[in-house]
Amino acid sequence: MANKWLQKLIFEERYFVKELEDIVQAFDAAQNAGMQSALATVVHVEGSSYRRAGARMLITDDGQLTGAISGGCLEGDALRKARLAIARQAPMLVTYDTTDDDDAKFGVGLGCNGIIHILIEPLNVVLPNNPINYFRRFLSERKPVVLITVFALNDKQAAQPGTCALMTGDGKVTGAFPDGIIEDVILTDAADVLKKGDSVTKTYIYANRFTCFIELLQPAVSLIIVGAGNDAIPLTKLAGVLGWQITVIDGRANYVVADRFPMAHTLIVSRPDQALAQLHLDNRTVFVLMTHNYNYDREMLKQLLPLQLSYIGALGPKKRLIRIIEELQEDGLDITPHQLNNVYGPAGLDIGSENAEEIALSIIAEIQAVLMRRNGSSLRYKTSAHSTQNLQMVQSPLSTDA
Repeated sequence: MANKWLQKLIFEERYFVKELEDIVQAFDAAQNAGMQSALATVVHVEGSSYRRAGARMLITDDGQLTGAISGGCLEGDALRKARLAIARQAPMLVTYDTTDDDDAKFGVGLGCNGIIHILIEPLNVVLPNNPINYFRRFLSERKPVVLITVFALNDKQAAQPGTCALMTGDGKVTGAFPDGIIEDVILTDAADVLKKGDSVTKTYIYANRFTCFIELLQPAVSLIIVGAGNDAIPLTKLAGVLGWQITVIDGRANYVVADRFPMAHTLIVSRPDQALAQLHLDNRTVFVLMTHNYNYDREMLKQLLPLQLSYIGALGPKKRLIRIIEELQEDGLDITPHQLNNVYGPAGLDIGSENAEEIALSIIAEIQAVLMRRNGSSLRYKTSAHSTQNLQMVQSPLSTDA
């Protein structure tokens, strides 16, 4: 049960960065081998599906697949459609209705209950709107961007513009929209997505009717593990599978070594009062304090509390954390309720963890829930169908299309 739940967690999170990294590498390899390729993107989901909007898969003309758009049921048919798109050199929109018995007859049953719309784009390296170019730009910096993908949801036979533009955090836009699209309205919505932090799917009615998947791409989670004991090893392994950027900090040089933490990107040997100067912190940075050294954890928490981080996990009994906080207050540190709200101790969700691997799973799950603003409850109690984006309708006052 835990393994299936972890697999679902991995698929939900990893497409943000890890999947894009894998797709870029696979595209480069295909180019070097002289192969053509196409990108399949889940652009809209109605009801429930294994992957949500934004899931991607690179398909080469020799049948190699990188990434995933489902639990494995759609990939074979998507390969056939991708070869057709490559031959035509034109994007195409494919819809799989898992509520329709006919799909199950053709071997496309997903065990879900939803309608999945997938845009398949042949990739041409010389075109400026090549999605791979946008992925490279996003991956080159730890900054959120918005990717805008345009398609005709109501008419699959119509031209499908595909990936059109990328907006960075400073509002600069790279790319261009086809004729008949109200660019200023879309860019206003894209800026709103950057501000609010949630992707949206909208249908616009102007001279033509078209739908935009306005997608927020966030940098990988930066996990700072303070403590290089044996129980930190499985935590780095699970975080590595998710594609998170991992830093391990400890004052013991013989513990902070690459052989113990091959998944870590950065290893730091430091006293607690000198560690933060060696780090770059942003709103995707989270900490877990697990040195088992009371004074080390206490000094680190003293420095972290004023930083307004989204998540600070503290391993160990609750009374230990309470004692640390009380001592910091007695020393004159002004700790606000908002700061305390971002401290999670004991770290992790209550899933009955006993050993280090299970504790690591519970901590990773809690971090994921906090960053995605979820409560970590069982999906069986969720009342609404799983769909990341709600389809919204926007009609221009100048429209002649009812």
